[in-house]
Amino acid sequence: MATLARLQARSTSMGQQYYYRNSVVDVFRKKENDAAVKIQSWFRGCQVRAYIRHLHTVATTIQKWWRGYLGRQRYQLIVKLAYYTMKMNLYNAMAVRIQRRWRGYKIRKYCFNYYYLKEYLKAVSETNDAVREALEEFAEMKDREEKKADLEREEKKRDYQARKTHYLLSTKQIPGIYNSPFRKDPDPWELRLQKAKPLTHRRPKVKQTHSVSLSDWLACTSARSFPRSEILPPIDRKPCQGPFRPVAEVLEQRYRPLEPTLRVADPLDGLKEARREVQRQEWARNVNDNMFLPFSSYHKNKKYIPTLHLSSKYGSDSYGRQHFRDENPKRWICDKDFQTVLPSFDLFSKYGKLYSKAGQIV
Repeated sequence: MATLARLQARSTSMGQQYYYRNSVVDVFRKKENDAAVKIQSWFRGCQVRAYIRHLHTVATTIQKWWRGYLGRQRYQLIVKLAYYTMKMNLYNAMAVRIQRRWRGYKIRKYCFNYYYLKEYLKAVSETNDAVREALEEFAEMKDREEKKADLEREEKKRDYQARKTHYLLSTKQIPGIYNSPFRKDPDPWELRLQKAKPLTHRRPKVKQTHSVSLSDWLACTSARSFPRSEILPPIDRKPCQGPFRPVAEVLEQRYRPLEPTLRVADPLDGLKEARREVQRQEWARNVNDNMFLPFSSYHKNKKYIPTLHLSSKYGSDSYGRQHFRDENPKRWICDKDFQTVLPSFDLFSKYGKLYSKAGQIV
């Protein structure tokens, strides 16, 4: 009983000692485990780094051999190209030398050969002399033919004049004007008149009349079935007597070009086109009616002034959505009748002033 009592008394201290010793052992076990893990990680790192170093060395060796092979191949290609270029340069130089010798020989032999050129010029001069002589003979022949033709023409004129004035020939009773009794010898024209025959007038050709049968006349197939009216000769216009204006002025006034009024000449949608043009100009100048508030306070002191035709108390005008002839009684400012159509010139002048003011304000 005494032993059991002692054991029960020592049970609490033994439990505490057991827990303390187990905790101390766990701490030492954890330290040993961490040390073993660190040693293993260091060893494995050294092993992996050594293997990677070996792989790098092997890869460097392979790349070195491969790059050396590529370099030798490229060098051989460069050597071949250089050899081919040197060979072609040599061949070109030899070809140029041969061409130079041959062209020099050809020029000296055929182009600038003195004796050959001398013979050629001599032949050209002889040919020119022969051609010149032939041309001179041809020109003399032409002159003779022209003179002969002129003489024949003059002779024909004289013969025609002699035939035309044959009535001036002298007779036994009355001497002619060319056979004056006061002259020793008669005039040559007297002899010509004696040889010439009198000029006779040509008889007009008689038109042969075609017989028209009765069947053709009834069928209206002949040209004489119906009488044709001949064209009358023009009548000379005489100036009118009295205080009348010239005919040219009257015709000019009668057939003058059309001069429509400004209202007719201008299109009906002229105002709409003018508004569109102003809108396009404002778009080109980047006019923005929406107030822009920048992030900085530099522009806060400036007052924003919108355009005139958009800031009016009557509202903004419509661009292309309504016709300018439409009436809107709600926008009338007085009880008078609203004038729907204004002259185009007044409209353009009015809106031109408004747009100019708007441009100055903007």
